[in-house]
Parts: sequence; structure tokens; C-alpha cells
Amino acid sequence: MAFTTIPVLDLSEARSEHTKPAFLKQLRHALLTVGFLYIKGTGIEQDLYDRVCEEGIRFFGLPDEEKLKIEMKNEPSFLGYSRLGNEITAQKADWREQLDLSTPHPVRKPSDPLYHNLLAPNQWPSPHSLPAFRPAFEEYMRQMSAVSTLFTSLIAESLDLPPTAFDRFFDADQQHKLKIVKYPDIGSGVGQGVGPHKDSMLTSYLLQASPHRGLQAQNTTGEWIDCPPIRGTLVVAIGQGLEALTGGVCASTTHRVLSPAAGAGARYSIPFFQGVSYDARFESMEVPEHVRALREDVLESQGGRRDDVEFTFVKGRWNHLGEATLMNRIKSHPDVGEAWYPDLLKQIRAQQAGEEAAKPQAEGEDTSVRTMAPPVARMQTAVEAH
Repeated sequence: MAFTTIPVLDLSEARSEHTKPAFLKQLRHALLTVGFLYIKGTGIEQDLYDRVCEEGIRFFGLPDEEKLKIEMKNEPSFLGYSRLGNEITAQKADWREQLDLSTPHPVRKPSDPLYHNLLAPNQWPSPHSLPAFRPAFEEYMRQMSAVSTLFTSLIAESLDLPPTAFDRFFDADQQHKLKIVKYPDIGSGVGQGVGPHKDSMLTSYLLQASPHRGLQAQNTTGEWIDCPPIRGTLVVAIGQGLEALTGGVCASTTHRVLSPAAGAGARYSIPFFQGVSYDARFESMEVPEHVRALREDVLESQGGRRDDVEFTFVKGRWNHLGEATLMNRIKSHPDVGEAWYPDLLKQIRAQQAGEEAAKPQAEGEDTSVRTMAPPVARMQTAVEAH
């Protein structure tokens, strides 16, 4: 049976030797059958959740001229503010405005690879306008870095791997990213808050900052399942990096965000994206055969896998994760591409034109994906969303 609800796991149970075995069993089931879950008991105080939600919402109340002082296209790092409708998913504009932040890093040196432009200082809103904003988000990113590291080690243990199995894919000063997102309930673009996609990297953690519904995950039959806000929880999405590394054992689940209903007010969310070294090369891990067999049994019982989004790893296409990530960011933010990466943007547009010309033309032809498991491959990232 395809999943019809999203499981809720209590992370505090993983911190006790008495309850950890049961937690790991629940986690394995969620990874193999859903690829999407809630976690509670993270150790982060509700007060911090509330403060980052309040400060994030306040940011969007700033005058446009204040927000545009830190516009994303000011820098080559893809960190900063994006105007309403300025990001693209599945070649359509997402009806949202947002601020992208990351854990702090210095500016790239000329001798570094071009993709190290992604490692950079943040563009922060003025402390005169929002004095509590930066302290709240720096503390939240610090604590979420620890949560994501712990959770990745638990994923490894749930697959009967050592807890350190993923360590080689992280830098000592690993970059993690965060978005603060507003989905308006009015305007010409209402509908696609974020189009169907799968997250990149390993794991992402969504704090739903307002009571609106809108987030949906797609099960293996193609049905969309609601993921409503639950106070004190984070929604965890398994990324394509984890699916590739585990040879398809961990499911990276297609999901989307629908715009709020007219008159319902704006929806706000704060997703945190666990980073992976941009210098990493993605190869398959040695997941035990009995775990691989469990995943194969799941897919066989569900008649294969049906998605609205293809698995976007292309074997041998990229030498390093950073190259794929940079190209994906240019695709999602062409205004930054025009300002800083015009030659790469030209390549992307030529590729998109070729793909569009190659699409099946027969009306009603089924172009969705049905597979038993994805290939092991290197990484071409999907958009960071929620």
C-alpha cells in the first residue's frame, strides 16, 4: 500500500538506549516507504521556534526598498532576497518571495573553484530595522546544524551502517542553508507556491511558520498527501543525495506547495537544508543486502514508483557536487545568472530548449516516471524549496 499519512517520530527517543532500537525501526520504515516524516523532541526550545517565525514574518513587512538592499542578484553567492515570483521550479515561476541565508563563510579566493562562490557571507537586513533578526537566525542555524548531523547518523544506523557512514561527505566547516519564505494568497501567480520537486543534498527540515496547509507529498501511486502544520515539529524531506548514495534504498519524495486560499492570508515557512561538501563526489555506499531487499519488497508491493518529477541524477555528468549545485541555482535564479554567470545561463537555456523540443507530442501520453529503483549516480541537484 502507498502511504496515505506522514509518520511522526520523536527524536528524544533516539537519545535513550532503552527506546533507541524502536526509534531506529520506525525511522527505517519511514525512509523505505515514505521519504517524508515529522520529527518532534528535537531539543530546540519552542521559544526559539517562535522567535524565528516572528522575526521571519517581520522581515516581509519591511518596505521594498529595504528588502532590495540585500537582493540576491547583488552577489554571486545566491544568498539574499528574492522578489515575488522570481524563482523558477519545473520551468514555472513560484509565487513566493524569500530570503536565503547560510551558515557563515568567507568570500571565495580567486584560486578556488567557481562553485565556491556559493560559500559566502550572508546579506542581512538592517539591524536598525530588525535588531533581533540576525541573533535569532544565527542561533537557529547553529542548533539545526547539530540536529541535522545527529539525524544523519541515525539514518545510517537505521540502515545497519556505522553512525559515521556519511561523515566523509561533510566539510569540517560544513555550509548549511536556510530560507524564509512568504506565499501570498493574492496576485496573478497564485496557485504554484512551489512546483513539484525533490530536494537536493541529504535531508531538509521545514518549520511551518503559520497555520496554513499547502505542503503536500506525493506517494508512489501519484496521489498528493497533505502535510499540515503540527506545532513543535519539523517536516523532514529526504533528498536526492541520500537516495543516490544509498542506491535507491532511501526514498526522495516529490512534494509541492499550494498557494493559500484567497482571503486566508499569507503562508510562511522556514526550511533548513543540510549541506554536503561541494567538493564531494557521489558514489554508492555499501548498504547491506537485507536492507536493499526490504526496499525492493516495498516497491514491488506498490507496483513500482510513480512520480511527477524524474530522478535528476545524471551519471558522470558532474565531477563535483558544487558544479551541479551552481548550475541548478543559475537555473532557478536566472537574474543572478545574467548578472554573474551569463555563459553558464546560456548553456542552461540551450539545454532546456533541446529538452522541450524532444518532449512527446501525443496528447494524453503518460510521461510520468515509473521505476523500481533509481540508478546509482552522481548528483544533479533539485531546487531547494518548501
